[in-house]
Amino acid sequence: MIQDIGAHKFQNEYREQVPRENDYVIWFQENHLVMNGKNEVSFYTYGEMRKKGMLNGKEIEYLFKMDGTACFLVYDMGTEGMEEKRLVTMNELRGFQPRWMAFAGLTAHQIERFRRNNRFCGRCGGGMEKSKTERACVCTQCKNIIYPKISPAVIVGIIDGDRILMTKYAGRAYTKYALIAGFMEVGETLEETVRREVREEVGLEVKEITYYKNQPWAFSDSLLVGFFATLDGSSKVTLDETELSEAVWFQRDEIPREDTTNASLTHEMIEVFRKNKVYEKQFLG
Repeated sequence: MIQDIGAHKFQNEYREQVPRENDYVIWFQENHLVMNGKNEVSFYTYGEMRKKGMLNGKEIEYLFKMDGTACFLVYDMGTEGMEEKRLVTMNELRGFQPRWMAFAGLTAHQIERFRRNNRFCGRCGGGMEKSKTERACVCTQCKNIIYPKISPAVIVGIIDGDRILMTKYAGRAYTKYALIAGFMEVGETLEETVRREVREEVGLEVKEITYYKNQPWAFSDSLLVGFFATLDGSSKVTLDETELSEAVWFQRDEIPREDTTNASLTHEMIEVFRKNKVYEKQFLG
């Protein structure tokens, strides 16, 4: 998955610090990650940008560390004079290599969106400023504190014997097969969210809801929580066409192989079932 970065170490403890020459500088232009395309594609370093004089007067914010190297976010940066630059879309980062760099870019974009979307206080309308002690925005007037948005959502693999229900979203750019998914509502447990989303989107009932894994998903400011569940009762699908364009039962050996990025929890869950690695005693009787 996108956060599986092997031996690389992601350190996201918040702290104020001064950038060093070899630290990374990350910035975005029109929803694109700006990367150094000279030789091997990489992040720019603080030293490179300082020597070009491009950081003069720019706001710079500490993000996190990768393998002990600090990463900083720079705001309101243009790309004039950066002839070797490469602009990478957020969608491209799903399959970008090296994986640690893709994860760092996506995480940086989540923080950048958080800052951009919280310039003013939702309580009193006052201006917001960065907290000096934690990753948060603080209102300069009423002192309201806002933290980065992390929305819990469920992914559900519905199993009926040797087959699994796969779906396609309605009206979204992502057109490949996926699994039932949805955000938690106020007052729900994760298991209740699973039952409600399954009932709402495909009109089915499930039982034996079993936790699989979770995943931070910066694309939608989410924490995805994966579950497998067995069908309880009729397998006849009643499709919510406002959410889904298709819902199909696939036998294990019929599952299409569409997503090759190995970035998402959805993809891993589909592959786990396809390869017969789902815990048979729990799900397949």
